[in-house]
Amino acid sequence: MHGRPRKALKPEDLAASAAKAEKLRILQSQFLFNHHQKIYTKEALELSGKLLEINPECYTAWNYRKLAVQHSLIEANSDPDSVKSFLDQELQLVENALRQNFKSYGAWHHRKWVLNKGHSSIEKELRLLDKLQNVDPRNFHAWNYRRFVAALLNRSDEDELNYTQDFIDKNISNYSAWHNRSVLLSSLMKKNVQGFSQKDEVLTREYELVREAVFTDEDDQSGWFYHRWLLDQTVKAESPLLDSSWPAHGSDITLSGDRCLDLGSSSPLNNYQFDSGLLPLILYFNQAVEGVNSSTVTFSSGFNMNKDAIWKPLSSNNFKTAQVWVAQLKLPKVELDSLQAYTIEVTVGHSQGIISSSGHYCRPSEFAFTVRVQHLKTKQAEGSGLEKISWGDENFHIYEFDSLESNLVIPLNHPSIQNEHESADSSWQAKIIDEEVNNFRELLDCKIGKLTLARLLTARDALMSLDKSVHSDEVLRLLSELMKLDPPHSRFYKDEHSLVLLKKVTSSRESLLSYCFRYRNLASSTSVNPICLRLNGLSLSRVGSFEKLLWVQMLDLSQNELRSIEGLEAMQLLSHLNLSKNKLGSFTALEPLRHLKSMKVLDLSYNEIGTHTIDSTRYLCSSPLSHSVGGEWDDSEIVTDGVSLANYWEAFLILKGLKLTQLDIAGNAIADEKFTAFLAKVLPALKWLDDVQLN
Repeated sequence: MHGRPRKALKPEDLAASAAKAEKLRILQSQFLFNHHQKIYTKEALELSGKLLEINPECYTAWNYRKLAVQHSLIEANSDPDSVKSFLDQELQLVENALRQNFKSYGAWHHRKWVLNKGHSSIEKELRLLDKLQNVDPRNFHAWNYRRFVAALLNRSDEDELNYTQDFIDKNISNYSAWHNRSVLLSSLMKKNVQGFSQKDEVLTREYELVREAVFTDEDDQSGWFYHRWLLDQTVKAESPLLDSSWPAHGSDITLSGDRCLDLGSSSPLNNYQFDSGLLPLILYFNQAVEGVNSSTVTFSSGFNMNKDAIWKPLSSNNFKTAQVWVAQLKLPKVELDSLQAYTIEVTVGHSQGIISSSGHYCRPSEFAFTVRVQHLKTKQAEGSGLEKISWGDENFHIYEFDSLESNLVIPLNHPSIQNEHESADSSWQAKIIDEEVNNFRELLDCKIGKLTLARLLTARDALMSLDKSVHSDEVLRLLSELMKLDPPHSRFYKDEHSLVLLKKVTSSRESLLSYCFRYRNLASSTSVNPICLRLNGLSLSRVGSFEKLLWVQMLDLSQNELRSIEGLEAMQLLSHLNLSKNKLGSFTALEPLRHLKSMKVLDLSYNEIGTHTIDSTRYLCSSPLSHSVGGEWDDSEIVTDGVSLANYWEAFLILKGLKLTQLDIAGNAIADEKFTAFLAKVLPALKWLDDVQLN
């Protein structure tokens, strides 16, 4: 462990180890009997104490001690001396256990639990910590416990900061001390303590301090981690902000049905199918927030509209916080005149309630968009509109917009969300990062130096207005070099490379339009051809920049290296998605699809679904064992030919709620006859399955 070579045990050591193991087995057997029978006698407590002194990692024994202490305190009849004596014995037991293993989670937590009873001397704890930390100055358990004790003693953060600095001065590679410093500084800046109220001055001092550590020993990671924390503090917004929305501010949206339309000069980029009578409104924040509801987000419009929209967080977990929120606006189509444009104004955060882990939403925002309704002009023949979507290159042609459309392509622009307050001056941030960039250009001979420079340049671009990617090419080059220099971590660098590449692609309207293609299926009887964003063949291992892609309805991500599609749930308009020829290893990696209720066409062909016996992404997905599945799951339901849901529960939970009309799954290990029959059963709207038209 931690680079320590293992040595073969000598015969006498093996005999001693066997004797210790036998003693431990006997103690555990007796202890478990006492625990199950709820025996809390003096003899039983002594036995559990012996067990913990030999093996402090026995968490069940620590839990038993808590039950025994509670039982004994009740019997003590609130006698202060008896209570204190009993709790002091517990503290001594913990101390003995820590001598056996200084890093025992159970022992440290039990000591906290005893101290919280309020009958023990806290001053003694600091003296004990001083001794233990002199033996092992890096032990993060001790540093964590010290913060707990310091809070009980009301010790000032300044005193603790000085104490921490002494350890850093003794050893600059003490990563636990650096971490403790970050915790204390965060607290001091949050409280606006004198000398720590000016964030720019504090961070400038800290950069100078950690720079000395990094340049002293560039191979030591302690300083690098602290530098990364400083960079995060430099660029992180102090409160949540609205990054983007759909519809975007100033956009002109045409709502249409699912039949043949004549849109005239209207841009297909702004056309949205209005089959359900619901218009999705998407809010994309810069960090996960809660409290988005009809009180904190209000609407006004020129027609009768349901203004009490229900907001839902788009998150793979069951928490009420998310970076992306969506509401479905009910628009009464019968009242709308196709010759008239209706303006909808949205106000975000004028009443308090939206909050994140970093603070309250304190910059109220307003944006407005125009809605038009395109009525049906002709009806399609029976059975038409079911043509198979073909993703071949021959069906896509570069999208060329004319000058008349230039004002309509609003979704490609940076969202012009109007804030009542001026944005904070970021000149000090730019100055700090520019200085760090100049310094770290001298450390390009080491891997961590290249990675830090890439992060600094990315942060510098993020501070620029209008989302310019001035340094993206240099960052991509640095990450490519790191993939070659450090193969064991190449997947991490590849993910970062993919995110930077997508930021570059979406950095301007001109750049993004070069990836937009008009889909033309000559067999189609419709006169409206959707616009497809083609990001295929870019060697992407991760997707991002979703705040710029909320408008996309047709997306091609084929021929990449994706292992997950995390974040794709933000693209609520998505109806056509091509994920073929990637590295998706299971249906649980497709969890975001559950939120994409507009999905009609999905291509998962030639991935690795069913190939891997161990699913490393299963923990990310809801399952029959979790409470999030709800009434969707019935393990007694037989789907087809004796195949139960239990065999394909991942596919069932991901695909069941989608109204897919076309699905391609060929080329995956899971795609046998039973599975395709299963899909045909659970997807009743399916018309095409692996190029075969279903009855």
